[in-house]
Amino acid sequence: MARRPSTPQQVQTRFKQRRRIFLRQWRKYRGMTQEQVAEYMGWSVSNVSQLERGEQGYSDEGLAKLAELLQCTPGQILEVDPTDDNAIWSLWERAKPGQKNTLLEVAKEMVGKTGTDS
Repeated sequence: MARRPSTPQQVQTRFKQRRRIFLRQWRKYRGMTQEQVAEYMGWSVSNVSQLERGEQGYSDEGLAKLAELLQCTPGQILEVDPTDDNAIWSLWERAKPGQKNTLLEVAKEMVGKTGTDS
């Protein structure tokens, strides 16, 4: 019996593209190895590698535990590249406590202004 060719929908479902996350960047930003993450999580190094490459899914509980290890929030693992020196988050991380207050005040002033583009 001849085998029917797969439809595009079947192929697409089988090889679903996962959303890119910033686990590798956070791990490196915190100076950690895949082995250290794997040990903390109770995973294999292969699992960590696959998750970093988007070849493996993740759970809310897994993200929460990763965030605890990496000293960030689960949302930051999903959305923030800590290695982007030009991102506002990176500036915030590098600022001293007094500078953070100044950053907040400047941002509030800029956002609070209406009717101007600059």
